[in-house]
Amino acid sequence: MNIKTSFISFAVVIALLAAGAPAHAFWIWTPESGKWVNPKNAVKQSPAEQLAYANEFFELRKYEDALREYKKLLKSYSKAREAALAQFGMGRVWEEMKKYWRAVEEYQKVVDRYPFSDLGPKVVERQYVIANLFLEGKAKDHEFAKSLLGTDYQIPDIFLKVIKNDPYGPYAPASQYKIGLFHLEKLEYQEARDAFEKTVNDYPDSKWAESARYQIAVADAKRSVGAQYDQKTTTIAVQGFEDYVKTNPDSQLSASAKAEINKLRLKEAENNFLVGEYYSKNKRFKSAKIYWQVVVDQYGDTPWGAKAQEKLKTIPSDVQ
Repeated sequence: MNIKTSFISFAVVIALLAAGAPAHAFWIWTPESGKWVNPKNAVKQSPAEQLAYANEFFELRKYEDALREYKKLLKSYSKAREAALAQFGMGRVWEEMKKYWRAVEEYQKVVDRYPFSDLGPKVVERQYVIANLFLEGKAKDHEFAKSLLGTDYQIPDIFLKVIKNDPYGPYAPASQYKIGLFHLEKLEYQEARDAFEKTVNDYPDSKWAESARYQIAVADAKRSVGAQYDQKTTTIAVQGFEDYVKTNPDSQLSASAKAEINKLRLKEAENNFLVGEYYSKNKRFKSAKIYWQVVVDQYGDTPWGAKAQEKLKTIPSDVQ
């Protein structure tokens, strides 16, 4: 056999071997397994090595590669101690990629799948940080949540995860309080009040309880705005602010509480004045007199006091 013939035979053998291998670059034959293996899909010989390899990609900000390697560890070493760390790494990757809702879900899997891991406090911290980003308007990922998770996720859902994951931890009182802030911003005053009240009831000794008491009065004040003839919510709000000032005279919020009391007194005066007008127009002068007299007696220092005084002069003289 000459050299040319030998070369052709060798080429044929290589071609035949290649034909038997999967049609993908980088596949190699491993005698140990008797299989063709793609090194790109191969896992390291130990979970520690695999974790270190994935972390290297994360540090280099090669996030897609990091995700791939973390997933390989979770698939091949699901029972290893490093599995929880890999799952936490998944959360970190998504957070760095600013896919915050996905990050929250990946972090949650650490708690759900590895309850005996010591990563719980770190998970809670990251979820709390992400919730704050949304609350402060520094993160935008709502469409991602709807399309990927099939649900209209809301900011309180993340804070609730924080509370559920560590109900007596350092982030729980703040999370409950900030659920109230979310509803207050959305003009959902009853929901806000309920959340602030829960802060006071569940975490009475926390620093958030004091602020929650103030915010309860704020929520009541907001609820009273549209209630022209119903003074109940306004009165409750005034009482709430007065109680706050009495209990926390040196608080920075006390000055704001006093200002709110003055505004609500004006509201109460207006409400009583308008009720008096309603009765007057319906010829129920005795009832009108009662309400206008209340304005004069209790809110005489407001502009409504002078107006009510003038209205009293219009009451027929025979009305007792």
